[in-house]
Amino acid sequence: MRILKYTTQFKKDLKRIQNKPKKIAALEKALYLLRETGTVPPEYRPHFLKGNYRECMECHIQGDFLLIWIDKSDNVIKLIRLGSHSELFKR
Repeated sequence: MRILKYTTQFKKDLKRIQNKPKKIAALEKALYLLRETGTVPPEYRPHFLKGNYRECMECHIQGDFLLIWIDKSDNVIKLIRLGSHSELFKR
């Protein structure tokens, strides 16, 4: 079992979706899988990112609802961001 650490930005992102129960339920399922196994199944389309988020992983929780995290140590997963492509990757 791994420890999930939340960045301040992740907490702000989470607060933004607080009134969307379907997204919260889907997120809870993904976080449970991350905590228990350290990864998510292929249907979440996990992959490494480039650019500002290099070394981070991203997965699709629901359609265009994404989770970005980094797993640098054996027991700690740091949750970085949560949101849509347009919210997370503004140019």
